[in-house]
Amino acid sequence: MPRRRPGRGRATAGDHRSTDARPVIDGLSSRALSEIIELERTRNYLRPGDVSRAVALWKDYVHQSERALWRDYEWGNVHWYCCGSPLDARALLDTVMRALSPRSARELRKIVNRSDAVWGRPA
Repeated sequence: MPRRRPGRGRATAGDHRSTDARPVIDGLSSRALSEIIELERTRNYLRPGDVSRAVALWKDYVHQSERALWRDYEWGNVHWYCCGSPLDARALLDTVMRALSPRSARELRKIVNRSDAVWGRPA
């Protein structure tokens, strides 16, 4: 009789990636998400989840009221030191779009352009 059941070692091994490291960006195909995972794994300027955090940060920032945006423009925002700058997040998204394949970059650009349209719309 074997010491352990054969399937027990495989069942407990689990996935090598944690669930919070996987990017969740609505509107992207699984191909684009897998390319983003690969970029975050191989590039030294990216950590797992950076692109999805950048998309969320930029989207939340552009949907603020105009008064809050003007105040941030005039005096800056002290929370950017701990939570990340949305302007840096937008610059990171530009870099990632250049590093992706044309098809995946087009998908990500479509999502980012929606937020950019909100940012640039007249009052």
